Amino acid sequence: MPRWSEAEARSVGHSATTPRLTRALTIRVMVAHAERARLQRRGMLLEWFTVTWNVIEAAVAITAGLVASSVALIGFGIDSGIEVVAASALLWRFTKAGADATEEEHGAAERRALYIVSATFFVLAAYIAVEAVTALVTGEEPDTSTVGVVLALVSLVVMPTLAHAKQKTGRALGSRALEADAIETWVCAYLSLALLAGVGLNAAFGWSWADPVGALAMLPVILWQGWEKLEEARDDD
Repeated sequence: MPRWSEAEARSVGHSATTPRLTRALTIRVMVAHAERARLQRRGMLLEWFTVTWNVIEAAVAITAGLVASSVALIGFGIDSGIEVVAASALLWRFTKAGADATEEEHGAAERRALYIVSATFFVLAAYIAVEAVTALVTGEEPDTSTVGVVLALVSLVVMPTLAHAKQKTGRALGSRALEADAIETWVCAYLSLALLAGVGLNAAFGWSWADPVGALAMLPVILWQGWEKLEEARDDD
């Protein structure tokens, strides 16, 4: 019976083990790829829902705002339009850098998406500043709007839920752009609260100044988030 040396035995054992390790690593890579693909699909579904919801929300808010001459409702509707721009940027990012994209392609898509999301923060801040100050100076008193109150209440349920889902998916996917968009969705939820307070207080007590003051209180947070995302994009250049 042949006798193997210790070195030969180790060589045979290593040869038998290597295929098992290779299969295990292959399975692990396949599972990781499948999970990333699943997260990519979830991110796209969230952004498609965001686009659809905000298109409807913008149409309802702007129409109700024009009927009631409400700056808050019109502003809320325009904010919904800005949210569509941010969500479209994320959809482009997921399409441009899918699960099979290289690290370089992911990085380039992330930077462009971060720049676009950052820009939407600044556009939103500029609009709120102009409209809120104008409303305070002119003392414009909008009519009451039942549609506006209902829209704000529904948005207060939808926006936080959507923002949480985006944050969770963004962290799991490692997408700072999606996390940035989640923060903008949180800002939109706060705008919903401001809209509800403004329209509600105006309806209950005739305080026409309530909604522009509430909108102005959001400016520091919006500007800070816009600057933070701009810095993140620049750091990657």
